[in-house]
Parts: sequence; structure tokens; C-alpha cells
Amino acid sequence: MARVKTPAIKNHIAKEIKTNQSVPVWVIARTNGRVRTTPSRRHWRRNRLKLKTKRFFRR
Repeated sequence: MARVKTPAIKNHIAKEIKTNQSVPVWVIARTNGRVRTTPSRRHWRRNRLKLKTKRFFRR
């Protein structure tokens, strides 16, 4: 990824960082352990982000 990022890509990455957090402890306690994981979790090495960069627009 480029060192200089456009503001749109930077905002998208910031949003993905925020949504990648785990379920809060109080939610696990309130649901008696039924809710432990979130389906939107993403591992940085296994799943890549779908970013629209200039590389795709050259074709």
C-alpha cells in the first residue's frame, strides 16, 4: 500500500479498524456467553480489505 494515502482510503481503513474490535465484555455477560464473537471480525493476514486504488482504474 502506498505511503501517501488519499483521505477517502484513509477514512475507509480507519472505519475497518474500528469495526474489527471484539465484542465488549458486558455484552458477553448480559447474554450469558451466547454472544462471544462477531461475524465481521477480520484477521489482517487471512482476509484483505477491498480497497479501490488507482491500480484497478488503469485497465
